[in-house]
Amino acid sequence: MSAISCNLTVLQQETVAPDIRRLTVQWQDPRHEPHAGQFYMLRAWAADATPILSRPISVNDFDNQTGALTFLYQLKGEGTHKIAALQPGQTLTVTGPCGNGFDAAALAASHQRIAVVGGGIGTAPLLLLCKQLCRAGVRPDVYVGFRDATYGMDRFVPWCHDIFVATDSGNEGHHGLVTDLLDAKNYDIVLTCGPMVMMRGVAKLCAAANVPCLASLEKKMACGLGACLGCTCHTKIGPVTVCKDGPVFNAQEVFDRWRTCM
Repeated sequence: MSAISCNLTVLQQETVAPDIRRLTVQWQDPRHEPHAGQFYMLRAWAADATPILSRPISVNDFDNQTGALTFLYQLKGEGTHKIAALQPGQTLTVTGPCGNGFDAAALAASHQRIAVVGGGIGTAPLLLLCKQLCRAGVRPDVYVGFRDATYGMDRFVPWCHDIFVATDSGNEGHHGLVTDLLDAKNYDIVLTCGPMVMMRGVAKLCAAANVPCLASLEKKMACGLGACLGCTCHTKIGPVTVCKDGPVFNAQEVFDRWRTCM
């Protein structure tokens, strides 16, 4: 499915946590519906203005009835602060949906016990994943890790079998790492997105249990379409572009040389 570029109208801008925002826009092309794990290149400033590059942000949710397209993102720099300044009725330029995401229908058809593991803002693309898995017939177990407090997890509840929480501070759930909670052998496949260290830990647990694992990678991107090769990673299967070949990969094919992706 090819990406398109267009201007979209902002429907809502919400504060979810001190540095976390939820942006909802009106998607208008039913021929290009996003799938879990895909992303868009967002730009809320003129083509000749700074920052030079658009910002890649994963799809948090999508309502195929209304066309409401949602992004959950973290305020990190000039680009995301400009996106956060958008108000309902204003427009922004987007290119997408980009990349290869999770094929929820195929995963649900071939696996009955599915675990979804996320950390921090890496939980953002996992909401749509859980929703699509549930609609395909499988309610996944969800494991999430945060530094101090969860955010956005209430929206997961209708689509999951169970939710397990870990925090670094012990303020919520298990005091420790989310990987402490995961017993990979209880599942047919594990799907993960989050910090590099967390995903490497998940991949290691899955390898030890001989359970397949799919990981959604993150890397700085310039074009989002695989043309500039700026997000190329050198992996066991050779060089790959995170934006076009991914962002979802077989974890065992990429994590043994993950350091080259930094």
